Amino acid sequence: MGFPIEPPIEPMLSKLAAELPEGDGWLFEPKWDGFRALVFRDRDRLYLQSRDLKPLDRYFPELQAAFLASLPVRCVVDGEIVIAGERGLDFEALQLRLHPAASRVAKLAAKTPASFVAFDLLAEGDRDLRGRLQSDRRARLEQALAGARAPVHLTPCTRERPLADEWFHRFEGAGLDGVIAKHESSIYQPGKRVMVKVKHVRAADCVVAGFRWHKQAPGERVGSLLLGLYDSQGALHHVGVTSSFTMAERRRIAQELGPLRENALVSHPWREWAGALEGGTRMPGASSRWSQGKDLSWEPIRIERVCEVKYDHLQGARFRHAAVFMRWRPDKRPADCRYDQLEVTPPAELAEIFGRTPK
Repeated sequence: MGFPIEPPIEPMLSKLAAELPEGDGWLFEPKWDGFRALVFRDRDRLYLQSRDLKPLDRYFPELQAAFLASLPVRCVVDGEIVIAGERGLDFEALQLRLHPAASRVAKLAAKTPASFVAFDLLAEGDRDLRGRLQSDRRARLEQALAGARAPVHLTPCTRERPLADEWFHRFEGAGLDGVIAKHESSIYQPGKRVMVKVKHVRAADCVVAGFRWHKQAPGERVGSLLLGLYDSQGALHHVGVTSSFTMAERRRIAQELGPLRENALVSHPWREWAGALEGGTRMPGASSRWSQGKDLSWEPIRIERVCEVKYDHLQGARFRHAAVFMRWRPDKRPADCRYDQLEVTPPAELAEIFGRTPK
């Protein structure tokens, strides 16, 4: 006998919204910041699938026993793999798991074990539940995981919009980056953007310290801008990139920044960066095992330009995702682009989330 549904399955996706949806029938859940994963189980057989339809089993060996202990004997469960650190969810620790050496993965699994947060039940026994209503699938998921123990968790869920709004603000400190809304009448539609996600969005003024060429037009169009912020000691840190430009804008920006490339390295704060690590932060031109085959060389420019970007939240000292370019700020000095402008959310205890009773 095989799995209740044979992998791979495209996961159901979400569309971005500015605020939580109004009206009746909505189920709200915290939005986890980890690796989307579908777990297929047929008795002693397990298969862990990523969002992009690839196997994940070898990277999270510590979850195998937990799945066998906590999941129904035959099922398909949709959820998120996360790693909880001292300051909340640690996405960088997850990325470190994508390593070709099994010995390295085993060492990391022991040092920073992962957890699995379940939020949908696609099949149980011989029943394909994807055509069932969301409310029914949620009820079945709660029943199926009633006896689950860490590191397998059931995501909190509420129909109360005020409570969901509280989660949106309070749980950000634990590394969660928003709230997901699912209508109770929806069915599971693989690959379709049925769910609604509301994410944290903030603005920051950043130094533009360099750029990378666009892969299709090197020397003509900018691919991404390298962003920096100063700390309290006056050191400029690489905090991320922004690349949200049209092709016409990429050409225009390349022309605008051209004069700033002249003698840029003479006093550039990143002039010593040559692919090494400094203080645990990878330099903007450095390669990694997740970027093999990509040209990550960068062009420094003189520290004179400032831009405003939108970002969701910080992961350590860097933006978690690529920032969205908003506008140039000729009225701002680079020296004024400091970390202290950013809103900092105090860490929240993940135990509050893992241990909350569904409503």
